[in-house]
Amino acid sequence: MGLKGFERKLENLVEGAFARMFRSGLRPIELGRRLARELDDNRSVDVRGRTVVPNDFTIALSPEDHERFADIEDTLCRELCDAAREHARDESYSFLGPVAVELTVDPALRTGTFTIVSRMKEGPSGVGAGSLLLPNGERFVLDEHPVLIGRLDECDITILDANVSRRHAEIRPRGDGFVVVDLGSTNGTRVNGVPVSERELRDGDELTIGNTRIGFQAS
Repeated sequence: MGLKGFERKLENLVEGAFARMFRSGLRPIELGRRLARELDDNRSVDVRGRTVVPNDFTIALSPEDHERFADIEDTLCRELCDAAREHARDESYSFLGPVAVELTVDPALRTGTFTIVSRMKEGPSGVGAGSLLLPNGERFVLDEHPVLIGRLDECDITILDANVSRRHAEIRPRGDGFVVVDLGSTNGTRVNGVPVSERELRDGDELTIGNTRIGFQAS
């Protein structure tokens, strides 16, 4: 899909909601295009033969532009991260850690101009990138801590479903990836429809916990 696909993704995510706010001056799509170029221009090949790209981005804006983005800053950063993940999947790029975008202010910049500093940054304890897409559309970013899934309120991800055990399954970091481990649940854990006791997760896998489906993305 390439850069054009990345632009369409960002337009759908951001411009549709905020187009009226950015009819003049710096627009979110301009940030997205530059972010895509950062991935394309700074890719390299690691020892495992993967094409790795930056995953940590600091975008400096003029004071005026930063003020205009202030009310949607969290949403914009989140959607830019999602669009970067989409571009990486389209191009078969890999990240060394979670994707992060931060907006800062540079008083030396004129309105309508910006800079991006990109880095390849490992996750804590060397854990790679990974996230869970929940049924409500929320993204749960994985890190060096195990993630408990079950019916109890104390679980990291609580699923209110009688078919889900109180402590059903756990997502654990392993090497530069993640594994799902069934915790002896009553109805079992499935990955792509197949019952598993433990399995390494790969990009695009679908976990079934009770009647709930959760997507895994290695980005």
